[in-house]
Amino acid sequence: MSRYIATRAIRGANALVTEAELMLGQAIKEKGADTPVAFPNTAYYLPTILGMTGRQVETLGQLVPTIEHARALIHPMPSDSHWTPYLGETLDSGMATLLAAETIEAVRFVYKLQPEPLPGFTLAGGTSYGAGDDKAHLNGPIDDIQLRSWGIQLVDGRMPGFAAIVGAAKSNEVAVKIVRELQRRNILTFLSGNVNGRSIIHQLQEEGVELGYDTYTVPFGTDTISAIYALGFATRSALTFGGLKPGMAREILLYNKDRVFAFVLALGEVDDLKYAAAAGAINFGFPVIADTVIPEILPTGITTYEHVVSMPFNQVDGKDDLEKAERLVQKCIEVRGVKVKVSNVDVPVPYGSAFEGEVVRKADLRVEFGGKHSRCFEYLHAASLEEVVDGKVEVVGPSFAEIAAQGSMDMGIVVKVAGRQMQKDFEPVLERQMHYFVNGASGIQHVGQRDIAWIRVSSAAADKGFELQHFGKILHARFHEDFGAIVDKVEVTVYTDPARLNEWLDNARAAYDYRNKRLADLTDDKVEEFYSCTLCQSFAPNHVCVVSPQRLGLCGAYNWLDCKASFSINPTGPNQPIKLGKLVDFKKGYWEGTNDYARIGSHGVVQEVSMYSIMENPMTACGCFECIVMLIPESNGVMILSREDTAMTPAGMTFSTLAGVAGGGLQTPGVMGVGKFYLLSPKFISADGGFKRVVWMSSVLKESMAEEFKAVAAREGDPDFIERIADERNVTTVDQLLAWLEEHNHPALTMDPMF
Repeated sequence: MSRYIATRAIRGANALVTEAELMLGQAIKEKGADTPVAFPNTAYYLPTILGMTGRQVETLGQLVPTIEHARALIHPMPSDSHWTPYLGETLDSGMATLLAAETIEAVRFVYKLQPEPLPGFTLAGGTSYGAGDDKAHLNGPIDDIQLRSWGIQLVDGRMPGFAAIVGAAKSNEVAVKIVRELQRRNILTFLSGNVNGRSIIHQLQEEGVELGYDTYTVPFGTDTISAIYALGFATRSALTFGGLKPGMAREILLYNKDRVFAFVLALGEVDDLKYAAAAGAINFGFPVIADTVIPEILPTGITTYEHVVSMPFNQVDGKDDLEKAERLVQKCIEVRGVKVKVSNVDVPVPYGSAFEGEVVRKADLRVEFGGKHSRCFEYLHAASLEEVVDGKVEVVGPSFAEIAAQGSMDMGIVVKVAGRQMQKDFEPVLERQMHYFVNGASGIQHVGQRDIAWIRVSSAAADKGFELQHFGKILHARFHEDFGAIVDKVEVTVYTDPARLNEWLDNARAAYDYRNKRLADLTDDKVEEFYSCTLCQSFAPNHVCVVSPQRLGLCGAYNWLDCKASFSINPTGPNQPIKLGKLVDFKKGYWEGTNDYARIGSHGVVQEVSMYSIMENPMTACGCFECIVMLIPESNGVMILSREDTAMTPAGMTFSTLAGVAGGGLQTPGVMGVGKFYLLSPKFISADGGFKRVVWMSSVLKESMAEEFKAVAAREGDPDFIERIADERNVTTVDQLLAWLEEHNHPALTMDPMF
């Protein structure tokens, strides 16, 4: 262990704790001890303090014990003449630094100094950052909704981990290269800190790099203290997905070491505060890699491999700075042991999952296909091996070269696949992947599916040479890469010629109709097996997910056919068939096979799972759910809360708070995380009365699924039923809800009691 690092870290921690003490004391004097403090849109209070100490801090005064605890963690400076075991003392100083940093940021929120304003700065994601203000803001802490939105990508490996970059790169070009290399590997990147007042955030801004949630590159703040938001994100990952409780500090730290693949990349000079913050990151099992000459800390078991690695930028092998930047990123991945998969797609724009959420706005638009002014469809079908020419990409009709900027045109993408293991049931499964595959290209936005697809190409992508043929190149490469076990050949045709497009659109719609009827006929009582999904066990070890034809996965990303295809592709993978065996109770959804799987899959934590009840042994959840269904006892019904809804509910809790009850692999009667399309199933809480139990629903669900819910209401024999369901625009308390239900004659009031 380096005495030099211990000295710098303890000194930095001492200085920051002193600063926090002074700031907190001044704030209490000026604002009062009862002044509320909070990070926005999180149920986890100040998350690092909550996780490490168990304290639910809600006021300035409640921060005093935290700072006292931080002060107690700081040890005397190492002696010049006597060796002592510095590692434990250094780790303690790191934890003190994190508690002090979160305290400082909380005080800054009280004074409206967070999120950090940065005039003239533009972020991706529209209104998420500084909406309604004449100044743009950096991101500040990640909200709970975004954490859970990233959850499925974290657990299925599309997002293999995160990087916390602190400081500033050697040059703007190097800064861009580092971020692009991380994006290419789909690694979430958090940005903070500066060197002599200059931050990597400034460097990326000057080069026009789009930052924000949409591009996996999130700017926290231009000082080192804002790096605390990355550790708060890590803490909440353990609380959200791991089922851990506040105050379980050791378990939270071990969870992050074993399950959250993260590292710190320190760019430029490392001062005392950065050493102290690095010591805090090491507590979580996150190694620190510096591009300057600093002492190193070899493995001791706190992190998986090395703790601190020095990789001076000028000494890195490489023909130029850009190659050195790439090698630096590779070293970070090697030290943390991040498992990455890089797609080799031959297109003229950057490609990776980091661009899946990218939005192409009107001002940046070159051309769009679909939407209000044109038609766009996608259709994938199987053919014999003799009928498919692998790698053939053909454009039938004109390109968009003659279309005016920000214009639109019709387009159809037809994919023909062949394979010895290919089955017709797999067609819609593969077709749905086109959304993710196309969205991986930087500057391309893909929304929808089938004949309501909507694709936008940015001017930047077009200027780099992106053309219609590249849609085919993307699909050919990705289908082979992701579905090589069942797909041997892939041929893609892009239609813009009106006559051929109309011909294939008719063919596609006939296939869509056939599939709809096929899926409608596929019910739970007509199959002999359901499927397990253990993807989320990488984050929630005891969570069990059972997927049936009439109940898709709670994340909304996997249905029964998806799992069947997954098992065919990877027989030892996360989706395994569950032989139903003897029926125990069809109304509630119990089979011997599902109960046996529940016990085995949850390592004995869950004994039984009811497929159709929220009140008796409901399905567990990891935290990736699209919606939360919760009993409102006074109403004799349930409410449904969307993850996009941040408003207060009649239960007196927001989504963020409720998610802590529904997630983590916990089995909580009356609370259940679900995929939103499960709400349309005839089996939705059918043992408890079904869809007519819904008394309150987030308006975003009502509006985005209006046609689907209209069909469900008709199926239930009450075409006007959706109008009887309250939402946050008219009801936010139980009393208001009861009055609404009486006024609208809601059937839940006369149904049998739910408990």
